[in-house]
Amino acid sequence: MQTYLECYPCFVRQVLDGAKAAGMDTAQQHALLQRALGDIARHDIAMPPSELSSHLQALARQASGIADPYREAKAASTRAALEMVPRLSRMICEAEDPLEAAVRLSIAGNIMDLGVLQAFDLEATVERVLAEPFAINHLPALRQALAHSRHLLFLGDNAGETVFDRLLIETVGLPTTYVVKAGPAVNDTTREDAIAAGLDRVAEIVDNGNDGLGTLLHHCSAEFVRRFESAELIIAKGQANFECLDGLGAPVFYLLQAKCRVIAQHLNVPQFGIVLKHEQAGDGRVRQSAMAVGVTVREGDLSDV
Repeated sequence: MQTYLECYPCFVRQVLDGAKAAGMDTAQQHALLQRALGDIARHDIAMPPSELSSHLQALARQASGIADPYREAKAASTRAALEMVPRLSRMICEAEDPLEAAVRLSIAGNIMDLGVLQAFDLEATVERVLAEPFAINHLPALRQALAHSRHLLFLGDNAGETVFDRLLIETVGLPTTYVVKAGPAVNDTTREDAIAAGLDRVAEIVDNGNDGLGTLLHHCSAEFVRRFESAELIIAKGQANFECLDGLGAPVFYLLQAKCRVIAQHLNVPQFGIVLKHEQAGDGRVRQSAMAVGVTVREGDLSDV
């Protein structure tokens, strides 16, 4: 997915949110914003928004000296989700269609996105997502893919949301590899966060070799790219994964809430619509994307902040 012009105000907000989360004072925020505005102006709109968002968060981490500004928020989100597990598990067990219930709950967990929302009502979101129609519903295709697959590659998103993903993995019952970030990126899940959610009990946990938002294949490790290329079935959670992988032709099912107005318009769904979207497997575009040499912004180039 390309960057839209409407993304630019959000880039500025993300810089300030990251700076505040790291405890930077007004003068430090202003210095960071001055540097970031130049990088925002130079961003290639052919690249996904998460390319620049990842760089901006890296700037905030380096400028503040705080490696994981959202650490406490991630822990609080995970605790809140774990408290709901007994009730959520009963919902799945008692549902007429346990797979649909588990998918809906996993999508409900996607509200826990501090890169987009500063606050959310988790309980109300669960009730809403269980009741409202899918904005895009490719559940029959997912059901068929699960029946014919031997392994699931699951690309995680936010801490706390991980607990809802665990319930889906338990319901699916396939051997699963759960993919996390190699380092902090807003409230995206790392290995530590995934273990806190209990995912090590239901899946192999691996990182993608990168601390950026979503799955930017050209920044990921060669080991992860090999896993991605050979995967027969992939579930990708959240908006940033959709931004990065949309149109690559990988065998992906996207599970997300269209929290961002730009994403909602791109998908032609209502804002906050619940999405289960199947991307058909393509003809080598995944490898081409992973190996492409593009204009990339790397965290090491931060000396001016």
